[in-house]
Amino acid sequence: MYKNLRWKLLSIAAVFVVFFAVGVYPMLGAHFHLPVPEALQSRALKLGLDLKGGVELRMRVNTDDALKTTTTSTAEALRASLATSNITPMINVTSPMTFRVEGVPQDRDSQFRTASDEVTATDYDRNPLPAGTYEFKMKPNIERDQREQAVDQTMQTIDRRVNELGVVEPSIARQSNNEELLIQLPGVSDVAHAKEIIGKTAQLEFKLVEAGPASKEDLLKQYNGNLPGDLEILPGSGGDATGAFYVVKKIAPVTGSDLRVAKPGLDENNQPAVHFELKPAGAPKFGKLSGENIGRYLAIALDNKIISAPRLDGRITDQGRISGGFTAESANDLALTLRSGALPASLTSLEENVVGPSLGADSIRAGVLASLVGLMLILGFMLVYYKLSGINAAVALIFNLVILLGLMAYLGATMTLPGIAGFVLTMGVGVDSNVLIFERIKEEIAAQRGVRAAINAGFSRVLMTLLDTHVASLIAAAFLFQFGTGPIRGFATTLSIGLFVNLFTSIFVSKTLYDFELSRRQVPALSI
Repeated sequence: MYKNLRWKLLSIAAVFVVFFAVGVYPMLGAHFHLPVPEALQSRALKLGLDLKGGVELRMRVNTDDALKTTTTSTAEALRASLATSNITPMINVTSPMTFRVEGVPQDRDSQFRTASDEVTATDYDRNPLPAGTYEFKMKPNIERDQREQAVDQTMQTIDRRVNELGVVEPSIARQSNNEELLIQLPGVSDVAHAKEIIGKTAQLEFKLVEAGPASKEDLLKQYNGNLPGDLEILPGSGGDATGAFYVVKKIAPVTGSDLRVAKPGLDENNQPAVHFELKPAGAPKFGKLSGENIGRYLAIALDNKIISAPRLDGRITDQGRISGGFTAESANDLALTLRSGALPASLTSLEENVVGPSLGADSIRAGVLASLVGLMLILGFMLVYYKLSGINAAVALIFNLVILLGLMAYLGATMTLPGIAGFVLTMGVGVDSNVLIFERIKEEIAAQRGVRAAINAGFSRVLMTLLDTHVASLIAAAFLFQFGTGPIRGFATTLSIGLFVNLFTSIFVSKTLYDFELSRRQVPALSI
């Protein structure tokens, strides 16, 4: 028995030391300027937006952009399919969900229907109109799925971008309106830079230049005012493309989705530029595009603005460079956004809030003060009401505190103000557990049991009650975590971890302390 007790004490001491080192010592080191090993610094408990300060943005995803991209691609695919059969009607995108085909020859109507069935049947409804005109409208279920996917992809892209920014524990959650996002960036103070990085669509496209650079009016004159349906005019932006317009192909053979790596660097004039490498699937496409068009100009378009339009002097396969009057910072930002991928839809900023570090420090101070005052009052009550057994409860409660902080730091959880509320609630649950055990022990002593028998009975008979209450609380916390957002999840996380820790301290640690005391001497009466 004594051997088992020794191992129990050593185990408890080891757990205390480990979690004190992980959860408490880094905070003490930061406050009192103590040396903290790097391994422990990286594990230090992270603070949320409400404690650390940072930026909170509310943005709407313009899902119509994603629908319009799909509709335009489908219209162009139908145009290409009809061209192989020498059918060349007018095709115009009339809304994000619809496009119209006009001028289908009556004698080619059957061929047109066959071609359109192959391209659009699964996603669009075809409505015939007079005079060889057809309207194609996206099916409701496809529209719903496309909007859902656009929001999901936007959240994933924003998450990659803020991670590239080095933001720790960002929170990106949907609001009640399914197309609105709440983005919390702890530790970020530059709102404008954060919005620029998050909100840039970063749709990179490589398109062949048909005409330009020139003014928009001069370019239209070259086509007698009617631009062919497969061409478009894009403005220049930056570097050699500033102030000019270009006529380019609508469909881009190579896009940003074909990039494998994008990183800032320098061009041949030692000016900031972005170097990129293509994925294995993108390299052959770029090689074919460049090899078949040597001597022509290739527009590099970002978000429908041409950054540069270099001449193709040879076949390019798996890597290239984007130059365009960048600064070192803008080249770095562009490389970051290209690496994280393009947004499927643009974002509209609805609201922005900045939580200053001073407010965060005030929150921390108030939260810590409230926790300490609560802890002192609880310990005082336990010592007064349960006498020497109250010391047992106090030790178990301090163990609870240290292990909870250590586990949260080890698991990478983020401490928020609601998390502190969960923290205080956990201490209350810990006290409740000890009260239940002590009251049961007092009942056993009143029934004329010996001290050791009363303690054993007290713990064993309360065990199922404690398990019932803790499991019920864990189920509630699980629902809060599943259906809640940032602050609610912080509360649920702290509460869940605290409940597990409380079972360990109130049953195992507290019982071991009693066993240790009884092993040292004969106790005729228990101070409780």
